[in-house]
Amino acid sequence: MKIKYYILSLLLVLFSAGGFGQAKFIGTASKTTISTGEQFEVSYTINTNADDFTPPNVTGLHILSGPNVSNSFESVNGQSSQSTTISYIIMAIKEGSFTIGPASVVANGTKLISNSIQIRVVKGQPVPQNNGGNGGGNTASNANTKDLSKALFLRAVVDKDNVYQGQKITLTYRVYFRVDIVQNQVNKLPDLTGFWNEDVKMQQQQPRVETYKGVKYNVADVKQILLFPEHAGNITIDPFEISFVARVRVAAGDIMDQFFGGNVQDINYTAKSLPVVVHVKPLPEASKPDSYTGAVGNFNVEASIDKNELKANEALNYKIKVTGAGNIKLLKNLNPAFPADFEKYDPKIIDTVSGGAGSRIYNYLLIPRHKGDFTIPEVKFSYFNPANGKYTSLSTKAFNIKVNKGLTENNVTAFSDDKQDVKLLDKDIHYIKTGNAALTKQGDGFYGSFAFYLLLLFGPVACAGAFVYRNQMRKNNSDVVQVKSRLASKIAAKHLANAQTELQANNITVFYEAIFKGLYGYLSDKLNITYADLDRETISSALKVKSVSTDVINQLLDTLDLCEMARYAPVTHISAQEVYEKAKNTIDAIENEI
Repeated sequence: MKIKYYILSLLLVLFSAGGFGQAKFIGTASKTTISTGEQFEVSYTINTNADDFTPPNVTGLHILSGPNVSNSFESVNGQSSQSTTISYIIMAIKEGSFTIGPASVVANGTKLISNSIQIRVVKGQPVPQNNGGNGGGNTASNANTKDLSKALFLRAVVDKDNVYQGQKITLTYRVYFRVDIVQNQVNKLPDLTGFWNEDVKMQQQQPRVETYKGVKYNVADVKQILLFPEHAGNITIDPFEISFVARVRVAAGDIMDQFFGGNVQDINYTAKSLPVVVHVKPLPEASKPDSYTGAVGNFNVEASIDKNELKANEALNYKIKVTGAGNIKLLKNLNPAFPADFEKYDPKIIDTVSGGAGSRIYNYLLIPRHKGDFTIPEVKFSYFNPANGKYTSLSTKAFNIKVNKGLTENNVTAFSDDKQDVKLLDKDIHYIKTGNAALTKQGDGFYGSFAFYLLLLFGPVACAGAFVYRNQMRKNNSDVVQVKSRLASKIAAKHLANAQTELQANNITVFYEAIFKGLYGYLSDKLNITYADLDRETISSALKVKSVSTDVINQLLDTLDLCEMARYAPVTHISAQEVYEKAKNTIDAIENEI
């Protein structure tokens, strides 16, 4: 308040000191033809002492900042002149012709009215309207600072709250606002106990306009998660908490406020979503088929092979593909029944899933060991469809495989004439050894030699060493907290490596998300604090207890803020590579100091 009156007094002194000519109050624009999304400046200049400034009426254009006041004073050969300029930074949000109305001031007891300004807006960059600035008719530029909760709040929205166990739920956290948001920071992530969950990768988006309880708001989705209930009953989704710095306009008070067109005030405000209760029904037991293994959704299944005929000991690829929408990533391994002569390996599983829909491929490598005609039987797959509340059973087709004699079998049977081949069917029967048997006389072999006794001594020594090693490992691993702390940097390194990969692929949003998760996961393990309880104050206090320097703590918090800000708006003052190096150096610094 003292500063404002000091400025007013200084302006009055300067204005009264100069020579007065005819008072002029003129409005100008830096551009009169602009494109949508482009910014320009509108200025109002008075060349004498004035007060009671009345701002212009701006319709169809978006005021980014203002009123901004500047003044100048000049004295040449005893002749003084002064002027005061009041300016606004404005952005065009839609095409058309617009009129910025006149502003007015009172100079020497006379009311002066400026000229109007005509603005022509042509097509350019698309801009969402009513985006929380001063020019929108539905925004709360004069929001009541004592009741900011009506102009800025969070909602947790689920696409369904009455589901079956294992059924997919989409949870979206949305911010509703009718004020300008200067800054935001996530305070607390929800604890999703009772759900298997997966974050949805969200593209950067512009706010949209929605009507909620009869009032228009600007709305932005800040986080989206896929949930799959793990058990029946009522499960509560905990609140999501974000701290905002909201800029609101307060009513003009004294003469200085009127001259400047009112004040804006930045307010720290914490928004928290309300808990959401999801009612989870158990899967029906009476009609559950024997082949059911937990799939919930709507699926299809098919099987294929890469060849129908091959030689013994050659590889055969058998593939089962499950497609559809539901809990694909929670599917259990299938158990096909392969012929006894086929050697099989654990399947390679490939998931191609987005938003809970896609496919999972089970790729089995099979090696038939003997010739013959074999059949790979059908595989049964069952799932529960929540749309109709019923189980559905599907089957793949069976395959007939012809296996011809391979090279190995020819070598074995070269001396057997017309006798039958020996088959190795998971039993301890081996082929007859042919050729030089390399027999030795009794006493000339390994038994009783120096190497024999050396090897015999090696056994007790190795056993004692293993005993000591086991006790040491038990001691090292007995403290779970210390184990997690030791491995924290290795786990963080994996997240940073993933972030580097996303950066090279130019997936900037995913890059920042990987950096954020890597740092939070590292701090959770290093400080023995649960992921959900981590926030700025907890992190800072815990690191100070560990005697970590203030510079390192500030560097860590700054990196976390950059990652959070990048999820809602582009970060331009620092490159993504610099953020990566900053995160890596921060972890190294913490490791050196703890």
